Amino acid sequence: MNQHASKFGTSQPVRRMEDTRFLTGTGSYVEDAAPEGALYGYVLRSSVAHAEITELDVTDAAEAEGVHMVLTAERFTAAGAKNEMGASIIDNHDGTKGAAPTRPILATGRVRFVGEPLVFIVAETLAQAKDAADLVVFDYEDLETSMRLAPGGPMIHPEAPDNVAYDWAVGDKAATDAAFASAAHTTRLEVADNRIIANAMETRGCFADMNEGRLHMAYSGQGVWGLKGSLASTLGLGKEDVHVTTPDVGGGFGMKAFDYPEYFMVGHAAKTLGRPVRWQAERTESMLSDNSGRDLHSVVELAFDDNLKITAYRVDTLSNMGAYNSGFAQFIQSDLASRVLAGSYDIQTAWFRNAGIYTNTTQVDAYRGAGRPEAIYKLERAMDHAARQLGVDPLELRRRNFVAKDQFPYATVTGETYDVGDFEMVLASAEAHADMAGFAGRKAASAKAGKRRGIGVCYYIESILGDPAETASSLASSRR
Repeated sequence: MNQHASKFGTSQPVRRMEDTRFLTGTGSYVEDAAPEGALYGYVLRSSVAHAEITELDVTDAAEAEGVHMVLTAERFTAAGAKNEMGASIIDNHDGTKGAAPTRPILATGRVRFVGEPLVFIVAETLAQAKDAADLVVFDYEDLETSMRLAPGGPMIHPEAPDNVAYDWAVGDKAATDAAFASAAHTTRLEVADNRIIANAMETRGCFADMNEGRLHMAYSGQGVWGLKGSLASTLGLGKEDVHVTTPDVGGGFGMKAFDYPEYFMVGHAAKTLGRPVRWQAERTESMLSDNSGRDLHSVVELAFDDNLKITAYRVDTLSNMGAYNSGFAQFIQSDLASRVLAGSYDIQTAWFRNAGIYTNTTQVDAYRGAGRPEAIYKLERAMDHAARQLGVDPLELRRRNFVAKDQFPYATVTGETYDVGDFEMVLASAEAHADMAGFAGRKAASAKAGKRRGIGVCYYIESILGDPAETASSLASSRR
């Protein structure tokens, strides 16, 4: 192997270059990189979960000391901007499209969750912006809320009957039902996966300024091209007139991968005022407005033959969307979860249905694995439950159902291909490293000391995301 190949070849270690500056406190995050003299943005948010807006008077706020802009939905659209957020919409299992109600950047007519943006105020200082927010008159008429993760309840969007965002499925329902009807054994388990607030160490933030007629947006995000396109579309700019950058980012975990309303407000303010504008979420604000993760409930069923081989797998999941569609939310617990539906097991008959439900809560989207950890969690919980119900060792039940080494490359029940694997070898290695043979003795010793000791196993398979193709194109302009 030549020197170049040994240095840059496949599986060679890549030295991290950024650690020293992070560990010595010399990283440059959004707050560090904001231009001197930048104006401060502040978002006045809804304090109620569901209400008709009867009054939103910003007259006094606009006249407050230091205030340069008070932005409402009406003023935003009057300036030629599009007051709506984009989102990806999945196909229902009957071939229709999932619901696509408009999600406004600034609330118009109605608020649907605590934390929804009402007014954006730009002032010389953050204190002045907050003081001005106190002068806004927000009056409303309460509406009944829908918080239950189930179809039905008070209507949140007329475009979504029974508050169902989408109803998606994959597999062969008839074959799965038949396999359960003829199975020697069946097991059933309800699995809840609670909502999670991401809470990155660095809260979301951004700043924007105009440079020779071109809008520059710097934000603590996970990619630049998506926001570049949506900023251009929303603010009525050409893509070549928008430049998006990310300084150092203090944690993202999926939560920072999406567009958020504040980026459009800040971009519009900088474009309109001709001065740099900055915004940084406070911790409580982040907990109200950042996309959450998880929040689903599943009924998981397994069918077995007399030899405890799985003959069918059936899953019915309800997932919380929050009040609106977020960027990829409709795909997380449906399409993405299905990629690893059968995990490491040889399951060729399955039916997986997932419905998304709107509730009067903050939006839910991708977080730490985006649907695949949730799919594995309910499958592995179901395997442990089945082992207890059937009176078999949980590791032995897994061994009986692993995809065998000689079955690779292996086509899964949901159309994925596992190119290679040796699941039994990995489990045997885990047993050895965990000293499973000595567990009974350790458990007895713990019990003698008045303590409890247990052991758990979870066999995880990941499905990577991204475009499998690699593309490159030349740019006629040097602008990037």
